Amino acid sequence: MTVTLRHSRDDAKHVNVDMTTTLGSLVVPDPVFTASGCAASGQELAAFNDLTAIGGVVTKSIQLNPRAGRPTPRMAETPSGMLNSIGLQGPGIDVFLKRDVTWLDEQGVTAVVSIAGGTIDDYAKAAGKLRGKPIAMIEVNISCPNVEDRGQVFACNASAAAAVVQAVRRSAPGGVPVFAKLSPDVTDIVAIAKACVDAGATGLTLINTTLGMVIDTKTMRPVLGGVTGGLSGPAIRPLAVRCVWQVHEALPEVPIFGVGGIRTGLDALEFILAGASAVQVGTVIFNDPGAPTRISRELREVLAARGMDRLEQAIGLGHRPPEEIIPELPDPPGDELEAIEIAERSAAPVTFEPATAVDEADEYDEAYDDEADAEVAAGPGGDDVPFDIEALDDFPSGDQDA
Repeated sequence: MTVTLRHSRDDAKHVNVDMTTTLGSLVVPDPVFTASGCAASGQELAAFNDLTAIGGVVTKSIQLNPRAGRPTPRMAETPSGMLNSIGLQGPGIDVFLKRDVTWLDEQGVTAVVSIAGGTIDDYAKAAGKLRGKPIAMIEVNISCPNVEDRGQVFACNASAAAAVVQAVRRSAPGGVPVFAKLSPDVTDIVAIAKACVDAGATGLTLINTTLGMVIDTKTMRPVLGGVTGGLSGPAIRPLAVRCVWQVHEALPEVPIFGVGGIRTGLDALEFILAGASAVQVGTVIFNDPGAPTRISRELREVLAARGMDRLEQAIGLGHRPPEEIIPELPDPPGDELEAIEIAERSAAPVTFEPATAVDEADEYDEAYDDEADAEVAAGPGGDDVPFDIEALDDFPSGDQDA
């Protein structure tokens, strides 16, 4: 496709861009969603955003039973993001459905429910609870320890990840897309992605937080009560973009949610170009609760500024082959001098005399020549003295020209 870059921001604001995107069977008018865990179920953000105008709300991951979470402190700031160690605290899925999903439905908000669990059976039962509920999508948070396998995280093992997705797919409401949220803490994220898709995942969410920790240099102890936590924010954006790029390249037909450190419309565009069909906004909400609406507006403007009138034109555009530029052949040596000479000659003024003036000059020259011939024939002594050419030798050499 041809993309025309517009340099005027004013032009971009007035260009209508179709922001519609498709996530399996779900079609939404905007690609910007909230990210799980950063806005509960959206009620706190309703004062700052029209939640029906953005793509939707991804709820905090909910488990089958109530959970208290990890010990405090649970959060720590980093120079380019934050660490969280909440531990999936929540009231359990029954309370969640009655309170949070009901509110989202009453507000007309597109609800994406994130579920988690400690066993495959937990995931299956949680998904089954969603049957008949007003939800648009299920996001499966498989970045949880598998208590049946020495606490190994489901998302770090292809077969375990696939088993969870398969169980959710069997129990979930028919026709509702199921997206698997993957961890970047793996050797080959493409292999995990393929396993999830083969097991029935409609799409993928890339990425979850990456594991990190902070040590307080005063107390000389870990800051977080749980020692380690999930790193989010701008620090992980390049990592997230790389994961989206690799998975889209391997599975170009699979819809992807791009997540990780998105703060502006340009950040969102980066994920879209890498292959994401939609994005989720998380950590930035803590200091800018209106970020989802702002980022949606900015994304529309930057798309327009690049000559696009549909979001779909940008999805995966970064993967297009580079444009081949054939350089012009250099001019042969010396051509530049010849060109200069031609230019100089062309620049010199050219004047033409009238034809009558030329004819008169020719007649004058002919008359002069006839007179000169007559004088030569008469000789130096006059008309009566014959001309002797040998007498020229008697003239001094300096007088010849005279």
